[in-house]
Parts: sequence; structure tokens; C-alpha cells
Amino acid sequence: MSGTNAASGGAPCRFAHYFVICGIDTETGLEPDELAGENFEQSPLKRTFKSKVLAHYPENVEWNPFDRDAVNMLCMPKGLSFRTQADAREPQFHSFLITREDGSRTYGFVHTFYEEVTSSQICSAMQTLYQMHQAENPSSAAPSSTSSSSSSMDSLASSLDEADPVPSSSCRSVACSGYDASRDTLYVSKALCLITPMPFMHACRRFLSQLHRAITAPSPPPLPLESYIHNILYEVPLPPPGRSLKFHGVYEPIVCQRPGPGELPVADFPLGQTFTLLGVENLVQLFTCTLLEMQILLYSQDYQQLMTVAEGITTLLFPFQWQHVYVPILPASLLHFLDAPVPYLMGLQSKEGTDRSKLELPQEANLCFVDIDNHCIELPEDFPQFPNKPEFIQELNEVLLRFGIYPVEGTPLTSTPAFTTTNTGSISTRKHGLKSQQALRELEDDGRNGNLEGEQLAMLELLQGNATLEKLQALTKRTGVHVEALRGIGGGGEGLGGRTGFEEEELRNAKLNVQLREVFACRFTTMFADYEAFVIQSAPDLESWLTNREQMHNFDKASFLSDQPEPYLPFLSHFIETQMFATFIDNKIMSQWEEKEPLLRVFDGRIDKARLYNVRAPNLRSSNYQKCTILKESAQAIEQRLMKIDHTAIHPHLLDMKIGQGKYVQGFFPKLQSDVLSVGPTNSKWSNRTATAQRRKDRHRQRTEHLTLDNDLKEKYMQEARSLGKNLRQPKLSDLSPAVIAQTNWKFVEGLLKECRMKTKRMLVEKMGREAVELGHGEANITGLEENTLIASLCDLLERIWSHGLQVKQGKSALWSHLMHYQAREEKLEQQQAESTVSNCQERRKSDLSIGMPIQRPSVMQDIRHIQSMGEIKTDVGRARAWIRLSLEKKLLSQHLKRLLSHTALTKKLYKRYAFLRCEDEKEQFLFHLLSLNTVDYFCFTSVFTTIMIPYHAVIIPIKKLSNAMTTSNPWVCVSGELGDSGVMQIPKNVLEMTFDCHNLGKLTTVQLGHDNSGLLAKWLVDCVMVRNEITGHTYKFPCGRWLGKGVDDGSLERVLIGELALPSAEEDCGRGCRTPDMQRSPGQTRRVSITSMGGRGYKPTSGQIQDAIGEAVNNICKHFHKPEKERGSLTILLCGEVGLVWALEQFFNNGFKSARLFQKTVFVWDFVEKAVAYMESADQMGDMQETTEPLGLTCVSLCRYVSAINSTSRNIGKDGKFQLLVCLGARDHLLPQWLPLLVECPVIQRMYEESALLRDRTTVNALIAVLQTLDDFPITLEASLIKGIDL
Repeated sequence: MSGTNAASGGAPCRFAHYFVICGIDTETGLEPDELAGENFEQSPLKRTFKSKVLAHYPENVEWNPFDRDAVNMLCMPKGLSFRTQADAREPQFHSFLITREDGSRTYGFVHTFYEEVTSSQICSAMQTLYQMHQAENPSSAAPSSTSSSSSSMDSLASSLDEADPVPSSSCRSVACSGYDASRDTLYVSKALCLITPMPFMHACRRFLSQLHRAITAPSPPPLPLESYIHNILYEVPLPPPGRSLKFHGVYEPIVCQRPGPGELPVADFPLGQTFTLLGVENLVQLFTCTLLEMQILLYSQDYQQLMTVAEGITTLLFPFQWQHVYVPILPASLLHFLDAPVPYLMGLQSKEGTDRSKLELPQEANLCFVDIDNHCIELPEDFPQFPNKPEFIQELNEVLLRFGIYPVEGTPLTSTPAFTTTNTGSISTRKHGLKSQQALRELEDDGRNGNLEGEQLAMLELLQGNATLEKLQALTKRTGVHVEALRGIGGGGEGLGGRTGFEEEELRNAKLNVQLREVFACRFTTMFADYEAFVIQSAPDLESWLTNREQMHNFDKASFLSDQPEPYLPFLSHFIETQMFATFIDNKIMSQWEEKEPLLRVFDGRIDKARLYNVRAPNLRSSNYQKCTILKESAQAIEQRLMKIDHTAIHPHLLDMKIGQGKYVQGFFPKLQSDVLSVGPTNSKWSNRTATAQRRKDRHRQRTEHLTLDNDLKEKYMQEARSLGKNLRQPKLSDLSPAVIAQTNWKFVEGLLKECRMKTKRMLVEKMGREAVELGHGEANITGLEENTLIASLCDLLERIWSHGLQVKQGKSALWSHLMHYQAREEKLEQQQAESTVSNCQERRKSDLSIGMPIQRPSVMQDIRHIQSMGEIKTDVGRARAWIRLSLEKKLLSQHLKRLLSHTALTKKLYKRYAFLRCEDEKEQFLFHLLSLNTVDYFCFTSVFTTIMIPYHAVIIPIKKLSNAMTTSNPWVCVSGELGDSGVMQIPKNVLEMTFDCHNLGKLTTVQLGHDNSGLLAKWLVDCVMVRNEITGHTYKFPCGRWLGKGVDDGSLERVLIGELALPSAEEDCGRGCRTPDMQRSPGQTRRVSITSMGGRGYKPTSGQIQDAIGEAVNNICKHFHKPEKERGSLTILLCGEVGLVWALEQFFNNGFKSARLFQKTVFVWDFVEKAVAYMESADQMGDMQETTEPLGLTCVSLCRYVSAINSTSRNIGKDGKFQLLVCLGARDHLLPQWLPLLVECPVIQRMYEESALLRDRTTVNALIAVLQTLDDFPITLEASLIKGIDL
């Protein structure tokens, strides 16, 4: 709890800061509450009226200024509620919290009851309103009073009261004519509230319910109410850490306890109830959404349930803290907060009978919607599961079962509410009589295998072995006595073990709370056991760290993820990108210069303890599930504190009051004497002690002020350092003027722009890899998982931007909705221009006869249609994300969005004036940031949608000057990529281009091109083959520059061509910006101009260049295998590409080779290999080889076998193709270093190579063998297109 320490640290440690009374102001009368959404069609009893803060004590507390508007709004979120004597008027309890702008929290606990209206003006005003309503709506029969009971106060009614007995028919008949001042009694809601720095929910609830009991009891309380209120405000301290405290209410003592420094921080909201309301599975899913900082909206009729679930979830985040907007109870007047384009956790009160489908929410793409009353949640798409989820759920179930909370399969848990009030009469005794009988009956029938619910289990324990109570139990049917109330019989209200029923219940809740929290905390201790090793501590002092925070890498994410078990990665890669994780790491770094943040201190202590038990981390890092081992001791610590009270506060006592004021009248809360409540005691020991401590603190602060960085400056830096400033974390609840709302929206706009800048910068730096390191950004190697996480987070940001200030929305995705509006408008224009477009196209086609890849112009419409045609995507959110990925891959995201927003009329129709998309300067900057993403290559669409059908367009470009443009033979082509191949496809005769549909092939790697050599003009000189993915626009060029045909070149009838991504033409590249160097070349190669330009066959590199090329090729293959498996790309390019291993070895073998013979055909390196093998085979037959050592003999056999297999293949791949195949197979089977000595020793070499050839230089050959041996460590696998038809 961030606020806990902030509120109590610098302040005197008072248990409560304020006591507040809210209700109707008789002077101003009935004021309709317009902000709450007035509905004049409703009966006046059901309308919303403004409440006021009637009194608060003390006037102000220096360290926690009183916020009148916010407190009033949260004490009575739906305003005043009116009832008549015929309606149910049970008192209700709820709590709230106020998060200040610095993130600290103050808690409020509210007891709401009904008080009779004594003002005749208000009664007559209500009657007048009723008569006006009757006159305006004569058709509506006078509603019965039961309908009026669904007024705003029912929102506070907990699920307990749903089964309340309906009012008797006589009551209903009284009210059937509506409200009549002469006949009916009018009641209005009033709220008593305690505002405290810490969430001691149970203690405050008991204190307030005792205060209410005092005014409804037939006799006045022992002391005036001022004594008890003065006591809790000024004389009851906060319990010290690790201690318990007893103070006194009106009738009974109240106990509260506070965890010690090494324990989990205080959390008093009943977690058991949270699990009961949602079920374990749902709660774990909600917990995951919270950790990933999604937008979370809780929805319930009951305010206390909203608060219980919100506090329960944030409590479980330890050691992390929610960093964004946190409003567990969103008053009706603040519904515009739901428009906030930032992560939030808010609670919205549902109206009775409202259908979820009718709830119009501004943004739902990344929303987790939690319907508490119906025990169900709606989750966002594509979010990762929490690690070890099944085992985690199992452990939580075991803890709940130990406390008698029995999870029923497939439905939410069922249990008693964690707190039952016995003294205000809020639960009918008849119902409890039935419950106790049911408990016994179910145990008799063994209906649930002995697993009883919490309250029933408690009841059973009470009844067993107590004959008197058993007899009393038998009478409950007639008397309706509440069994828990029996605990108070005898012994001054004490039951088992000397504890009251309340205390038993509180102890049980506290033990359950801490054990459930320990299970969650244990998961983080396991997952982040080694986190310290990856924290980057680079700054010499705090000031320089804060100043440069934004430019620094604080956590080595890539190394951390590489160290984690595989199943954890999808969740962890998302989680370490969140604000809560960034803040946690910030706190860790700052702890070297200042005191550790309390949650961090506890967490680090636990990790140190875990290390003592596990000598080293392999155990900590495995994905095996480890159960929490400290459940018992954590529960024992709490039990000991509650059993043995450490401190007792001063008893309430008579004050120096004026006599005769505040006279006791049953049922009415008296007017309190403000003079005695506005100041505390001046002479109590406790206040003196506190004042002394305060003076000591002040002196210490003054001494250290000049040594440390000024707090304001530090806060400013921290605001800048975080992706959204703290002003954005919590909008102000109190001031609702248009100017403040406009300012809040402006902050949202600024925050979104800043977030966009940070995200695009992070994506660029991570993607640029080695270039980024050279630019001084630290080691930045990105994995596919990380890249996917960053892109998913960009999709989420764009959805939030498109949701901000939305006026018209269809479906869950605001961006897709906008695209659909755009498409509808463009299709209309297309129809109007259809005729002229057709004639223009025909003219263009006539003129465009040149061979080449037709230009593909950027089109938003075309990309929308591609996404719509993908049957695999079922939702609007999914379609929007696919469109973003496609645009990002095509380097058109910024251009497309600019085009989309250029329709200003459409933008004005869809968005309110304050929307981000209507702020011109910010929109321009936002599009500029997105444009910067064009500098890197993304394959985020191709690599994610791997199963879709994609149209490909292939063009074969011949060298027309030297050969025929067409061939008379029957050509064929087969395109291969990382995800598969197209199969062999016949190309129609006299056609040089074709379009084919095929399953996504991924990044394209090879094209096999061939023909059957039939006809007169069978020889074909092909320059290259171009293949384009028609959806992503990626065009691949497969250079050839060789003949296909018998008796020409090397006699090849088919060639395997290696592809590379082609640069877009100047026309296509319009608006896209620059591009990174080709992916298959490392930055080292681009510097060697002489090597990369060695493409042509006529070019003869020097021996030094050849050796460099081989070293570079082998080095690239080694680097390939050192990357994570999913990031490696194509090995085929590194083996057979333009400067691959095959090409480099070909240059080595061609050096000094006597290839050109006078009047004879050209000789190829493969001819030398064949002659060498023929020599070896003949030598073997003559017995010359028998003298060689056995390994050499085996090597010789293997070389002969491989060459023979290549020659006997059915494929017509030509001599160079055969040499390529031999090199690839030798590299795969690690035989190249063994074959080289055989070829060098062969006498044939002297006939076919000059003396100066590299192959005849022993030193060079030995160096080459040593280089090639480094490939023996790697498992080289070859693409099917390379080795098709080879039988070894």
C-alpha cells in the first residue's frame, strides 16, 4: 500500500484522521444531482438528490487536507436516497479510498442508515414533486413501495439482502398510492464516515456500527457520543508494526493488529470473499490482466464488493504496485473517466436489472470486464496465461478448503460473507435459523462429502459437544435466535477460547488473508529469485541517474528472459514491459542511495531467505511448481498478536462539554459539539510522545536536507522518467469544472504522445541490434518473443488513442470501427468514379508491355480487404491488430493512418473536440514517431498468420539481348520459403509471369526453375526470377544470370536460385522512408566492397580476398547458430547465397584452375572432382589405396559414394549445381575437412591446376581445413529444395 507509509510516516500516528457526517442539508433543501444523470421520468423517491458534508472533525489535518467534494461524493456515490415506512431500511456499510496525486492513499469507511425526515419543508417538497410526477405521467400507476426500494441506496445493498422477506401486504397497501405527507413517514439516508491512513476495515466497521447502535437503542449510551469520537480521533494511536492494539467502542472493545517489518503489509479486506465472488480460475485471470496493466472495470450493484475485489487484487500484486488510475468506486458524476486512454482499475455501480450488453463503454479492445454479481469476467484477446496456472489454482483451492470454503467445479466458490453484523439487525434472524438447520441436514446427508461452508462449519463446531446449545438450536425454528448471537450468552459476551464471535471471525479472516497472499507472494519470489543479477546499475549517484533515467537501460531484459524456463516466457516478456515492473526496478536502483521502499525490503528479505534454503538457483529457475512453505508460520504470527494484546488505548471518558446540548433522541444522530471535537487533548502521554518524536524528525530532516536531492526536484525527475507522469495516474475527484476536465484530457493527450515516443524508440533501438550498440545504446539483441510483445503493446496503444474522445462506435475495436467508416465512404467514391477508371486502365495496359514486376501502389482499402478476407480472424479487435501488423510490415503504418485521418469530416463526426485525433500538433508528432518505424524491417504479419492463403505473383526475366525472350520447352517453377514450398508449377508457354495462391510460405528462400528441353528453341538465358507476396508487398529477387539447356553453359536444365528481399522501387517507396541494410548480410560485410561485388563469373578475386570470403562465410554460419532458434532466419542463404560458403569455396577451387581449353569446351570444377574420384576408384581396384590408413580409406569411400549419388540423381542440375550440392552435403555431414586432403593428394591436380593455385599451396589448404572444422560443432540441416532426388 503506497499510501500507508506516506500518510503515517511524517504524521502523528493517529488511528483516524477525520470523522465525517454526510446527509441532507435542511437549509438548501432538495437539490437534484444533475451530474449523476437525472431521470425525471422516475418517481421522486427513486431520483438522485445532492448530499452535503454536514460536519467533519477536526476542521483540517495538516498532513492530509480534507477534500470535501471527494469525501461527499464517495460517502454517497449515488447521492441521497429516500424511503417510506413501507420500504426496507437496513443500514449498509461500504468503504472507499482516495488516491492523492503523489500516489499515496487515504481510506474511508462508511456506515449508511436511514433517519426520519423532521423538516416539514422537505416533506412538502417531496409531496409536490410526487404530485408533479403524477400529473406528467398519468399512465404510470402509482408505484408500490417495493419499486421505490430499488433507489440509489439499494446499490449499497449487499447480496445478503437479496433474500430479505418482502414487506407485508398491509405495508404495501399503505404505500400503493405513493408518497403522501399526511399519511407516510419519510426517511432519508445519512452516512457516518471514518477517514484513516491505513485500511483497518474490520475495526472501523465495528466502531461505526456500535455508534449507530447507540442511537437506535432504547436507552442512551454510557457516555455522550462525542467521547467515543474524540477518543478514536485523538487518543487511539495506530498499532506499531508487529503489534496489536485494543481500543473501546461504545459497547465492546475492538482489536486490530499490524504486520511486522518482515511481513506482508497490512490488508484487512476479506480475500476469502473476493475468491467467493469470482471463483479461483476467474480471480487468477483477473490477477494476470492486472499484472499486464490492462484496463480493468469492476461491475457490481454493491459498493463494498467493488472495493473488496479492487483492494483484494491490488493487495495480491506484492511486491509490485498498481501505477495507474485507481478508482474502486466511480461515482455517477465521473463516468467520463472511463474515456481515459490509459490503463485503469475502476469500479462501476450497476443499476438493478441493467443488461451488460446495453452498457456502452468507450474502449473494449484491451478491457477486462468483471461482472461481480454474475460471477463472470470478459477477458481481452491474446493475453498470456500466468505461469504454472493449473498448479497455482490447485494450491489456492487447498488453502480455501482448509478454511471450509468449498470450490464447486465449474461455478464460483460459495461461502459466507466474511463479516456478518449481528447487532444492527441487517440480517434477518429467520434466515439464520434456516441456515443452521441446513448445515446440520447437509452434514447428515453428507451432501457435500463433509465439506461445509465457512459459517456452517463454525456453527457445527459450536454445536458439537454442547448439549445446552443443541437444545437451544432445536428451538431456533420457533424463536428465530441467531446462533452466532448464542456465543455471547454467559461469560460477558465471550465464547470459545475466551474470544467473542466477532473476534473468532476476524481471526479466521486474517489467517485466510495472509495464507492466500503468501501463495501469491511465493510465485513472485520463485519467478524473480535472480532479478538482482540483471539490474543495470550504471549511474555514479542519484542525481545523475534521475537526470538520465529516460536514456538508460535499467534491466537486462534479453538476458533475463534467456535465463527463464520456456513456459514462463509469454507472460514474463509482457510483464517486464509494464510500468509496475519499471517502477520496481527504479526503486531497486534508488535503494543504493536512499532507504529501501518497504515492499522491496520485504521482498529482498524473502529472496535472501530462499537462497539460504536453496544453495544455488538452478532449483529456483526450473519450471517445476514449488508450493509455499511458510503458510503456517505466517498465520501463527497473526494469531499470537490477536491472542496477546500488546497495547490498549485510553478508554473513552467524559469531556468538558456544555450541558443540555446534543440531547439523546432515539433513531436520530445528535448534533455534535464541534468545539470539543476540533482539537485533541493537550496533556496525554501519547500525544506528548508523538510531538517529541515529531520534533526529533523535523530536526533530522533539516540536517539532511542539504545533503539529499530536493524532494520536489526528485519527484519532477521521477515524473519525467516514468512513461506517464503521476498527474496522469490519478485524476482529481473533487473539482469537476469544465476547465479541470479539459485539463485532464489534455494531460491524457500529452501522456499518449509521450508513450508513443517511448514505444517507437524502444522498438527501434531493440530492432537495430548491432547498429544500436554502435550508437551507444548498450547491448540490444531482440528476440522474436520480445518483438512480438512490443508490437502487441503498440497495437494496444493505438487502440487507446483511437478510443479517446470517441463519439460513435461499432464493435469492440475503435480503430477497426474507424476503418469501416472509411471503407464505406471510399467505396461510394469508387462507384462514382468506376467508368472513367476502367477506360484509363485499358489505356495503361496497352502501353505497359515491358517485362518486370508491376508496381503495387499503397492502398488502405486494399489492405482492409485483405484482412477482411482472412477467415481465421473472428473479431474486430483481431482484425484491427492484423491490419496494424500488416501496415507495419509494409512500412505503411504512418502513411495509412495519415490517409485515414485526412478525412477531417469523418474524424469530426466520430470524435469529440478534445480527442487526441483532433489535436493537430500532437497528431502530426504521433504520425512522425510511427514513420520512424519504417527504418527497420518487420515480418510481424508473415510470422504470425502462418496458416493463411496468400496470392503470390512470379515474373521470370530473361536476358533478351543474348537469347530468346521465350523458350519452346515446357518451363516449371517451385517457390520455397521458411514455412514450406509451393510444389512444382508448370508455367504456361509464351508467358513470363504467373499468379498463384498458396499457404503462407514465410520469408522466401529459394526458387527452383527448370524446363524439359523440348522444341527448337530450348536454350534459355534467365537474368532473374522475381516473386512478390501480394498481401505484404514483399518482393524477392532470385538472381540467375545463367543458361538453362543442354549443350550450353554447364548443361543444366534446372537451377536452384537463392533469394533476397528486393528494395522497393522509388515509386513504391514513396512515403515509406529509409530501410535497413539487407538482412542476410552482417554489418561487417557491407564494408568489404571488393567482396560483396564479386557477383559476376568473369570477376577474378585475389587469393587474399578469397580467404577473407571463406572466413566471412564460415563466421556467418557460426553466428547463425549462436542466435536463439526462433531468430535464425535462412541457413540456405548463408550456404548458397551471393557470398555464401558455396560461392567462396567455388572461388577457392577456381583459383589457378585451367578451365578454358583451345578448341575444346569449358572445363568446370566438377570435372576435376569427377576425375579425382575416378582416379581414387581405379587406384582402389588396383590396390594402391590399401596401404593408406583405415580412416583415410573410409573417407575416400564416402567421397566416391556422395559424388556417385549426385551424378545418378534424376535432376538435370548442371555441373555447378552438382558442386554446390557436394559442398552442402559435405557441410551437413561434417565431411568437407576430410575430403579436402584427398583432392589435394590426387595426381590429377597437377594436370588441371597451375603451380600457383591455392589448392596446391599446403599452408593455405591446412588453414582452410582448420576453418571448415569449426562447422563440425553445428547441426546443419538443408532445405528440401536443395537435396531433392539425392539418395544416400
